[in-house]
Amino acid sequence: VSVEIVLADGRVVRASSEEDPDLFWAVRGGGGNFGVVTSFEFRLHPVGPMIMRGLVAHPVSAAKDVLRLYRDLTASASDDLMLFFALLTGPDGATKLAGIVAGHTGSHAQAEPDLRPLKQFGTPLMDAIGPMPYSVLNSMLDPSFPRGARNYWKAHFMDQLTDEAMDAMIDRFASCPSPMSAVMLEHFHGAAARVPVTDTAYALRKTGYNLVILSQWMDGADDGRGVTWARESYSALQQFTGPSRYLNYLDHDETAEAAVAAAYGANLDRLRKIKGKYDPNNVFHHNVNIKPV
Repeated sequence: VSVEIVLADGRVVRASSEEDPDLFWAVRGGGGNFGVVTSFEFRLHPVGPMIMRGLVAHPVSAAKDVLRLYRDLTASASDDLMLFFALLTGPDGATKLAGIVAGHTGSHAQAEPDLRPLKQFGTPLMDAIGPMPYSVLNSMLDPSFPRGARNYWKAHFMDQLTDEAMDAMIDRFASCPSPMSAVMLEHFHGAAARVPVTDTAYALRKTGYNLVILSQWMDGADDGRGVTWARESYSALQQFTGPSRYLNYLDHDETAEAAVAAAYGANLDRLRKIKGKYDPNNVFHHNVNIKPV
């Protein structure tokens, strides 16, 4: 479990819990702020090769009920069960849907009771849950993000999912200007949420929901509408979010101190000191920047 990294002064070092432990701690969440990582050594555990996964979609008129189901399912989800919710448009470009994407990495014997409440709920327009190779899971949504699409996303973490937040999500989706756009929730839980916050630079170690305003379109003439909808939706939903943000969704216009503090929380001061040691001139700054001290 280590990384090889090229530092700002050109040195190539291998960092681990025994060698350069401060740097090893920082790059696990601080990413490109400290250098260029050229190789990783991971600790893995077996999954699959076949897992249960898929989408169950209902008409958008049932969105509130589907969101409540989603809240109930995530409240008791096992470590093996991944659940995403989305308000989206179907492949026909017209049918509005409320869907839950599930992925279960445990045994089929355990997947069946874990997924039963989802499969038995209501009258879905689509139930595509079934066995799939784990290696295929990571690419199953690729067709929804075609080459050349124009994107502007906003995201913030919600510690809880209230009925009022559900209503606001549904309302914002109703004004969505593109059938390629969506409002999503990603549930965080399990082993990753049990790691102590200060064990790695990555600070989002709690259960909850990552709210994503996914604005996507194809024509450059629609840039204004796409960006405006995302920003207005994000603003309307701010009252339901907490202090944390998921680093991967911060973009070029969110590198201010507030965004950095939301991403790194209590780890930011230590990260700045390590940055001062390994990159005092802030060579690596084209990112959500950690400034050296």
